[in-house]
Amino acid sequence: MAGAEARGGELGRAEAGRPRGQVDASLLTLLGLGPDEDAVYRLLVDRPDCEPGALVGPLDEAAVANALDSLVERGLASADLPDSGGSARYRAAPPVLALGPLLESRRSALHRVESLVGDLSERHRSAQMYGAGAPVEVLSGPAAVRRRLVTMQRQARSEVCTFVPARHMPALLSFEDNHEEADAEMMRRGVTVRSVVERAWLEHPATAAVVGKCVAQGQHISVTDLLPTKLVIVDRRIALLPLDPDRESEPVALVVHRTGLLTALVSLFEAHFEKGRRLTPPGADEDAESPVAAIDRQIVALLHVGLTDAAIARQLGMGHRTVQRRLHALMDEVGAATRFQLGWHAARAGWLSETSDNSAS
Repeated sequence: MAGAEARGGELGRAEAGRPRGQVDASLLTLLGLGPDEDAVYRLLVDRPDCEPGALVGPLDEAAVANALDSLVERGLASADLPDSGGSARYRAAPPVLALGPLLESRRSALHRVESLVGDLSERHRSAQMYGAGAPVEVLSGPAAVRRRLVTMQRQARSEVCTFVPARHMPALLSFEDNHEEADAEMMRRGVTVRSVVERAWLEHPATAAVVGKCVAQGQHISVTDLLPTKLVIVDRRIALLPLDPDRESEPVALVVHRTGLLTALVSLFEAHFEKGRRLTPPGADEDAESPVAAIDRQIVALLHVGLTDAAIARQLGMGHRTVQRRLHALMDEVGAATRFQLGWHAARAGWLSETSDNSAS
């Protein structure tokens, strides 16, 4: 370590002793400029309104002329042609305006390359682990977990199943991020997306809107009171779940391949999905011949899921008292003394679709 530090100090002193132009001599080539364009543009920055001859030095006249033509064509310089003949005078375009778009383009390309490298790394590690017959992989850190999640979603072919608990956990598999980044794309590819969400997600307008958008896009969502952990299962062949759901720093997750453990996780998901109450997309319960208004059917459906009057009002954009008034009117109409009786009548009368009442018998 001491030797490396000494060499580093010597290198730093050597760099400090060089002119800045020599240290940065080729940096602009990283933005796509050729070496001659780089050299001529730097000279133009320091020598505005100069003729080509003033730029001749390390480069000959032909190289300078070609570089100037290229810089003008790319918008990195401008030429002022005199009316009475003579040589044109050149001026460098402002570096921020001229080089900023090139820098942003390269930055974006590097981000894509970084994402590709991460994806290839995860695929390589997965292939190595699978080839070695390891039933479980351990991922450490949010970046590694998130990369694997995205890779699994991109490779999904038939079905993705998820647990979405509402209690605070490290933001690795958040419902909103997961939906925004992958769910819509998977739906376009024909992948079935099934989720079990905790009822607390529907208690707040923002998260309820996310859930509603997912249902409207065709996802199958079941609502339950409590979930044990976050979980993602892809094509019943691989699963991802946190090793310690409550761990805040340096989270660790397990990748489970086809084993008895994966079979148990699939069974756990199916049990919670069937036990929960299904959400239906807006308008799914509408019936032209039904004597019950569509808004009342939505109120009863959300009540059936287990939402409070206040949560129903927030989700439907109605007043709390309006929801209560409509529920009382429905109870009077069907002769129900309690809300339980109203729910029983709604299920018997077909106000609720079959998919929203997994527990009805």
